[in-house]
Amino acid sequence: MPNIKSAKKRVKVIATKTLQNKMFKSQLKTSVKKFLAAVESGDKAAATACYTEAVKMMDKAVAKNLVHKNNAAHKKSQFTLMLNKMA
Repeated sequence: MPNIKSAKKRVKVIATKTLQNKMFKSQLKTSVKKFLAAVESGDKAAATACYTEAVKMMDKAVAKNLVHKNNAAHKKSQFTLMLNKMA
């Protein structure tokens, strides 16, 4: 346990930020799962709506340094290919 006041504050701040990151990652995974489910069902309109949401969430995750930019680019490319194959 830290003894210095600023170190105590950092522990609190890090705990808060960790919780926020976990919440955002959970939302990201949920949006990806919704997109994959829409693709599986074959509903083009729902898949398109979920696609935009998943890509948007992926870009936000990159901006927050939660996901590496190359990983996000790879996943977005996969999503695009899945969506295009539905036609």
